[in-house]
Amino acid sequence: MKLINAIIKPFKLDDVREALADVGIEGMTVSEVKGFGRQKGHTELYRGAEYQVDFLPKVKLEIATHEEQMERVIEAVTKAAFTGKIGDGKIFVYDLTQAVRIRTGEMDTDAL
Repeated sequence: MKLINAIIKPFKLDDVREALADVGIEGMTVSEVKGFGRQKGHTELYRGAEYQVDFLPKVKLEIATHEEQMERVIEAVTKAAFTGKIGDGKIFVYDLTQAVRIRTGEMDTDAL
């Protein structure tokens, strides 16, 4: 099993969700997060004063999946989140050693 974390631009969330549904992903966790990378943030004007915004709003997706489906999930997220501009995001893949469905007690791949 694999845990895929994807950090994407917030306005691409619906596109990514639809792409994941097309490859058979039935569930994921979505969090609103802030961060920066090469994009570095930007300046904003508020009540006539300019200030630096170091952390930009992003969306973090957490997707637990079977190892066989991992490449299709990565491809779906990559294509759907792509804008071609700096700040499109990143995808991280981790080994998932155990999963438990609390309601039924199902374990590992049955719990996904």
